[in-house]
Amino acid sequence: MPARAAELRHALVAYAAALLATVALVQGAGGIPFVGDHVAAAVAVVFLYIPAAYAWRRNEDLSHYGFRLAPLRRGLALGLGIPLLVLPVFGLGFVAFYELACQSDGYGVIGALAVPGMCGAYDGWDSAEPPPLSLSLLELLFVQLVVVAIPEELFFRGFIHEKLERAIPPKRRVFGGGIGWALVISSALFAVVHLATGLDPRRLAVFFPALLFAWMRSATGSITAGAIAHALSNVSLHVLEQSYF
Repeated sequence: MPARAAELRHALVAYAAALLATVALVQGAGGIPFVGDHVAAAVAVVFLYIPAAYAWRRNEDLSHYGFRLAPLRRGLALGLGIPLLVLPVFGLGFVAFYELACQSDGYGVIGALAVPGMCGAYDGWDSAEPPPLSLSLLELLFVQLVVVAIPEELFFRGFIHEKLERAIPPKRRVFGGGIGWALVISSALFAVVHLATGLDPRRLAVFFPALLFAWMRSATGSITAGAIAHALSNVSLHVLEQSYF
């Protein structure tokens, strides 16, 4: 029990440090030379540094926190296969939501959930123009993978989720991935940190894909699948926005 309590304490202290650093960078970056134009990269450094520093102090390797490719075949299968199944459904739901939200009456609560200003630019289902596959789109995928997905997956799934699973072991597993409080808590912590850019409750919706990313980490012992799925999800949202707005 003391060991589990220590793991929980380490996870929460590391999270608090990352949250404070993220808020400070996002809200105060304008007054910091160079950082103001590279906030995302600065936040990525925070998410990479904390697990690395913790591993160094404990004489551990980052592979303990899922920073490895193996099992590569399963990581690729989950990281590519699950988005292939989930993202088309999400895309249909995305368009259906704005079809309802952007009508003249806005369908009440549904209209209130739309991002302010989006309906004015919504072109409708029949006017969709997907952006062409180009070098800029591939560059975006690379940036999302390296600057966003890998740092966030290392910190939230590789480090925080791993610590929480050690502190609160899952009572059941589905295809190898733990289902329990660690999954819920790590995903909630991930969602909350997204409020650093603004207190918009819509940003808490990232809780749901975070559940999937954390399950992938638990099922494979690696952040490979989660990082791939995370990057593809972000790029897919960008493509949807470019197509319909």
